[in-house]
Amino acid sequence: MTLDANIAKAKGYIAQFAETGVLNHIDGASVPAASGKTFETISPVDLTPLAKVAKGGAEDIDAAVVAAKKAFPAWSKTPGAERRKILIKVAEAIEARAEELAFTECLDTGQALRFMSKAAIRGAANFRFFADQAPHAENGEVTRTPTQMNTTSRRPIGPVGVITPWNTPFMLSTWKIAPALAAGCTVVHKPAEFSPMTAKLLVEIAESAGLPAGVLNVVNGFGEDAGKRLTEHPDIKAIAFVGESRTGSMIMAQGAKSLKRVHFELGGKNPVIVFDDADIDRAVDAATFMIYSLNGERCTSSSRLLVQDTIYDEVCARVADVAKRIKVGHPLDPETVVGPLIHPEHEAKVLSYFDKAREEGATIAAGGEKIGEKGCYVAPTLFTQATNDMAIAQEEIFGPVLTAIPFKDEDEALALANNVQYGLAAYLWTNDLNRAMRMTDELEAGMMWVNSENIRHLPAPFGGVKASGIGRDGGDWSFDFYMETVNVSFPRAAHKIPKLGG
Repeated sequence: MTLDANIAKAKGYIAQFAETGVLNHIDGASVPAASGKTFETISPVDLTPLAKVAKGGAEDIDAAVVAAKKAFPAWSKTPGAERRKILIKVAEAIEARAEELAFTECLDTGQALRFMSKAAIRGAANFRFFADQAPHAENGEVTRTPTQMNTTSRRPIGPVGVITPWNTPFMLSTWKIAPALAAGCTVVHKPAEFSPMTAKLLVEIAESAGLPAGVLNVVNGFGEDAGKRLTEHPDIKAIAFVGESRTGSMIMAQGAKSLKRVHFELGGKNPVIVFDDADIDRAVDAATFMIYSLNGERCTSSSRLLVQDTIYDEVCARVADVAKRIKVGHPLDPETVVGPLIHPEHEAKVLSYFDKAREEGATIAAGGEKIGEKGCYVAPTLFTQATNDMAIAQEEIFGPVLTAIPFKDEDEALALANNVQYGLAAYLWTNDLNRAMRMTDELEAGMMWVNSENIRHLPAPFGGVKASGIGRDGGDWSFDFYMETVNVSFPRAAHKIPKLGG
């Protein structure tokens, strides 16, 4: 379809929010904020308002927690096989409205349609995957001694809080919410204030597919009020958060009084390490895809390009050529690769690094500028001749911005890769198997891909080390977070019990 046709269709989808705005959703009902306050969500395409959003606060969080707590006994006792049936229906309902979700998210976030068209399908896949795990999520193991039999099992932990970010918000919310629901938990979801629209669609879709009222609740608002109350609430047993590392630290402190369990997927400054024996064509394609797709607004982006000095100039020239040829434009244009950044505040942050790069002595080999006067468009950028102590090499920029640093040998590559506060992902390009084994043994990252871009395998663990997070998503690891493991010991034979006082 043409851009104009896609814009018309997208406006049709978001028209549903014109009168009521984006309301909170508590105990099966769409409701305004208790205070009556609202804020606007704007499109980064041209900064026009899309809808008014309920500005939830502590009172709204309290109401949502009451609903989640009330719904927990019945949902947690619903057999896993029954939860599976409901969650499969949720996945089917997501697929049926995949276009609506994609078009809405394009306007709300600025992400290109070519990527958002797959995000809703990914969200449905998350629901299907964890739904299939629900029937045996509580299962554990049996261990035996001569006199005892120990049986372990898992129980849903209780109502949980989920706080999601503004980059690919729909897919990332399903990545957290689906396993929580499959485990038998109830959820209070606070979406990012920059991208609230598809969170409301998700809860409506879920309830239309049979999810009972109160099992999933949504409260919009800001971190300093709604978010803070959610993380401090004594009836919320765990917080799953995706976002910045410093916010994760604040959430941990806020939840400490109630000994709240936390799961954090935080920032990254991920290296893609290219040795001179690598397949250069594939390495360049993978590196550019991982930094310039999704506007560079992804935690696992390959934001540092570490290249062996013997091929550094060649690789940088090829990456710069790719960056200069990438189409930047309206996110609903089928040809667009890089759309506008999420918000003027974030755009200003990304643009500030162009001045920092120049001040620190790096070369801007491609991009390094804002595009146009309307919207939050930034050119795909490559910094070359950088060193690892520069801000552009140490700080998460979270945009279509790549910093290239040369290295001499394995030891230097490893030192450069590990010498950051983050440790989420790493990408390694070499055809030397022994080198790949040595490097992956020493890289400080929770996830590594050898001779590949990031390809998710849902049963595999997802998460980082150092300032990049706590805990793992995916497979059975998700259930370890949303469930408590308990042990029950049964006697197999009489044993001698110590006597006291005799």
